[in-house]
Amino acid sequence: MQNNIILVGLMGAGKSTIGRQLARRLNLTFYDSDKVIEERTGVGIPTIFEIEGEAGFREREEQIIAELTAMPNILLATGGGSVLRETNRQHIKAGGCVIYLRASAEHLFQRIKHDRSRPLMQTSHPLQTLRDLLKMREPLYLEVADLIVPTGKQKVNVILRDIYTKLKQLQEVSHANPPA
Repeated sequence: MQNNIILVGLMGAGKSTIGRQLARRLNLTFYDSDKVIEERTGVGIPTIFEIEGEAGFREREEQIIAELTAMPNILLATGGGSVLRETNRQHIKAGGCVIYLRASAEHLFQRIKHDRSRPLMQTSHPLQTLRDLLKMREPLYLEVADLIVPTGKQKVNVILRDIYTKLKQLQEVSHANPPA
């Protein structure tokens, strides 16, 4: 396993915000897969969805996930739907320590309800959309996760401390039980 940390979770769970700060603390290079896609295409995610549809976006995402998870010493914030493809889940699992930032649909809705840059939220019932997405994706987040960290109403510093503590515990366990 590489010395990488990969964050998964639904939109609004804090992957980018927490990822940037955690990467700084752990001296890892931070990448946000959605931002890399935007930089490479020169357009925002909503535009990609509009022109290529979700399938086109997912193709681009799969290429970026494969590329980034092969790099050493990074912290990767993945897009919320990156776990939908089996190939991505394989790359994510093999790419490092996976942390699922878990929050309820209601907490997520409070964080992103005014954000117009999220194509999947442009529905007449965005809270229900979040509930549906969470119901569909949570088993996939749990499948890839090495650690689960709640990100409900906690402040970022509390979440960072929780992650740091859990990473230390995981490291101690892996040193105590080296692979055969």
